[in-house]
Amino acid sequence: MNLIVMLTHNDQTVKTAIEDFESCKDLNVQHWGFKNIGLPVPQMKTLLKNMKDAGKTTYLEVVTYSEEDCLAAAKLALDYGFDCLMGTLYFPSVGNLVKNKIKYFPFCGKVWDNPSILGGTIDEIIADANHLKEMGADGIDILAYRFTGDPVELIKKFTRNVELPTVIAGSIDSFDRIDFMKEINPFGFTMGSALYNKKFKIDGSFCDNLKIVVDYLDKINQ
Repeated sequence: MNLIVMLTHNDQTVKTAIEDFESCKDLNVQHWGFKNIGLPVPQMKTLLKNMKDAGKTTYLEVVTYSEEDCLAAAKLALDYGFDCLMGTLYFPSVGNLVKNKIKYFPFCGKVWDNPSILGGTIDEIIADANHLKEMGADGIDILAYRFTGDPVELIKKFTRNVELPTVIAGSIDSFDRIDFMKEINPFGFTMGSALYNKKFKIDGSFCDNLKIVVDYLDKINQ
C-alpha cells in the first residue's frame, strides 16, 4: 500500500508546492504528485524535475473533464516525463496517446465539479472500472470519499470486484481512515488537503503533518 503525497489543496496544486516538496523530500515517501491546475507551467516543470532528481515516482492527477483538457494534460504528462497519469475522464484519444508510454489510472464512475464529486451507483462504478480494464487502463483512480453514497460500502465492494490496481483518492484525513486503507490494502491512496489542513498536528506545518503520517504507516506496516 503506497502513500501518494499530493502537493494540493481543494484539488489545486498549492503555490508553495516546490518549497513544500524540498522540505519533505527526505522523508520515507516514494510517491509524489500534483494536479494539472494551480501552478504556472514553468513551476510545474521545476517541481517535477526536483521530484525526479530526488528519485521519486511522479504522478499528474487531472481534475478537468473535457476531452480537450484531458488530452492536453495527457500530452503534458508525456512531454514532461511523469511516471503516471491519474484522473481524467476516460476518452479513447487519451488512452491511445499514453498506452505503453506511461501508467494511466483514469477516474471511474460519474465525476464532475471541482473539488471533484463521484456519482452513480456502486454497481455502475464497478462496471465502469471493469470496462476501463478492457480498454487498457493500468489502474483506477477512485474518488471514494467524494462519493454521493456510502464510501465504505463502495470501497469494500469495489476492491472485491475490480482487479486493477486502485488508488483511493481524496479525504483520507484521519488515523481511522488510514487503518481502513491498511485493511483493504489498495495499490495506494492519496493525501494532500489533510496535510495542509493540519489534520494530524493542528499546530504543525505541512511537513510536520506528513512526518506523523509516515511514522504511523511505518508502524502499522511492520
